[in-house]
Order: sequence, then structure tokens, then C-alpha cells
Amino acid sequence: MSSLDFSLAPELIVSDWINTTDSLSLEKLKGQLIVIYAFQMLCPGCVSHSIPQAKKVHEYYADSPVKIIGLHSVFEHHEAMKKYALEVFNHEYKLGFPVAIDQESKDGLIPQTMQRYKLRGTPSLIIIDEQGQLRLNHFGHLDDLVVGNMIGSLLAKEEIATNDKEEVLSASRCNDEGCSI
Repeated sequence: MSSLDFSLAPELIVSDWINTTDSLSLEKLKGQLIVIYAFQMLCPGCVSHSIPQAKKVHEYYADSPVKIIGLHSVFEHHEAMKKYALEVFNHEYKLGFPVAIDQESKDGLIPQTMQRYKLRGTPSLIIIDEQGQLRLNHFGHLDDLVVGNMIGSLLAKEEIATNDKEEVLSASRCNDEGCSI
């Protein structure tokens, strides 16, 4: 796992979107915690681990300021993974969250967002905080509990920062038996 220096996350370079009528951008999503799952539909680790995890995270955080985005970054088998095939994959796997199609490279096999984020392959997990800072860029699968803990910790930091006075008040209503409302 590689936590970065919390620099501003670079914008996604996308050729198209599925599962959304809006063309999303990090700027439009500022104020939300953004969790990006970079995948290829022919990647075994993506299909067996990361896609199911992304679906769970999407369902669990549906009513929160967490935005799940799939990033289809094709760096191999280009002809087999066109938009139509991704739409069929999306239908079969019932993704339910927006999926960005990484813009093809102008001079090689590695798509532009994948290059911009220096992704080493798929699956990869990117987490961007509410201020637009890159908090995680990880190659490979992470356990559900680790991902949930990271998201929860980032949400809790935001909650604590915006509700310091409420936190102090609610803490004063606690004793050894429990905490009252």
C-alpha cells in the first residue's frame, strides 16, 4: 500500500462514461470522498476481487458523501475491450456506479489517466479526499476491511473537523455505562 504526499489529484482523462448521464470530473465532485477502482474487464483479479468490492462499497456508502467510480483502463487486449463490450460487462455484472473509459494513449499502449496516476496495472485503488487530495494510490487488491477502515477514517476526520463542538458536547454525556442522547 502506498499512501502519497496528499498532493492534489490530477483530473481524469476520459473518452466516455457509462452509468451516468453527466460527464463527471474531480472538480465537480469536490466535497465528496472519491473512491476509484481502476480495472480491466479481462483482468482476473479485477473480476474476482475488485469489482465485487466496488459494488459492496457503492451499496454501503450510497447515502453518504462517498462517490464510487470505475475507471476502465485498457493496456492490453485493446480490440476485445471496446465500449460495447464494457456495456455488456456492466449489464452482466450490474455495476451500478459510474464507469469512466480511460482515454487511449496517443503514443503507446498505456491509457492517459493510467499514465497520469502512474498506475502499475489493474486492479488499482485510488482514494481522493473531500479537498481533492490524493490519499491512496494502490496496485493490487486490498481486503474489504482495510478499504472500509480507510474510507471510515477519512470520513471521520472530516466529521471531526466540521463538528468539533458537537463532539465535545456528546462526549460529556458519556459514562462507564454508556452514552446518552
